[in-house]
Amino acid sequence: MDTPAGPRRSLHRLAVAAAVAPWAARTRTAAAQATEGDPGAFRPTNGFVIEPSLLPAGSIVRGGPPRDGIPALDAPRVEPARSSRLRADDRVLGLAAGGAARAYPVRILNWHEVVNDRIAGEPAAVTYCPLCGSGVTFSSKVGERVLTFGVSGLLYDSDLLLYDRQTESLWSQLKFQAVTGPLIGTRLARLPAEHTTWAAWRRDHPGTEVLSFDTGHVRDYGRDPYAGYERDPATLFPVSVNDPRLPAKAWVVGVSLGGAAKAYPFDELARTGGTVRDTVAGRPVVVRYDPAARAARVEDGGGRALPSVTAFWFAWATFNPGTALFRADAPPR
Repeated sequence: MDTPAGPRRSLHRLAVAAAVAPWAARTRTAAAQATEGDPGAFRPTNGFVIEPSLLPAGSIVRGGPPRDGIPALDAPRVEPARSSRLRADDRVLGLAAGGAARAYPVRILNWHEVVNDRIAGEPAAVTYCPLCGSGVTFSSKVGERVLTFGVSGLLYDSDLLLYDRQTESLWSQLKFQAVTGPLIGTRLARLPAEHTTWAAWRRDHPGTEVLSFDTGHVRDYGRDPYAGYERDPATLFPVSVNDPRLPAKAWVVGVSLGGAAKAYPFDELARTGGTVRDTVAGRPVVVRYDPAARAARVEDGGGRALPSVTAFWFAWATFNPGTALFRADAPPR
């Protein structure tokens, strides 16, 4: 069990607070994130080699914590649904694959951001960026190689940059690819996941397992270190695209197919009967919205789940500039 001493914990928080001082008065979220590692040696890139990069020069920034200051979960403990202490309205990132289902509570992901897991025998990386509200799950396999991921402590456009421990390449969560290092340009296969409530996930997957709060780390999983961030119109870090069509923190589900991207705002989906039939890049898609859970999933024309991203509007618009936008009063395309 990792139990930082009081003075060391205070030093971590001071280091984080100093790094985010220009925005801390508006959100105070990064300063609340308890971290590990050694903040004593400040390194702007947390020791990563960031050139060459697929990202614009100077766009990779230090978020505050050092490398692995936010500890990924490498040996996640799971338990049956009946044993969980989750509340019905707790948010989870749900993953179903190979006949198995597993829920990852956002209350845990807020503090760890990456879970290296196996589901139905296959390796998977479950990632969550609290600054973007984005949960994305990937296959951890590149060819025959299995990668394990950590939290770099670096950001691009306010979004999490992962790193793989095998090559120390940096990976952009919302670009779905390595952006620096030996694996630069490599893409990870995405796995369909749902950002929903525990009650809704358990209803749809009664045999689900759930990530245990017994993580091996000392964290207050009952406290949200990002409380208030969703209601603040400002972002903690600057982003390169500001699309005024929606408020920055409006919730959307986005899908990208064949080089085209489209976002479905939850407030617009709430004005429909709960099912939207549409096309993206000429391919049929079905968006199913659950107003009680305030959650949406995207399927293809045959009812199979498609990888999608539930996130704040600013995040989807930044990583998909010019994205199409669904409006309930507009005819399907």
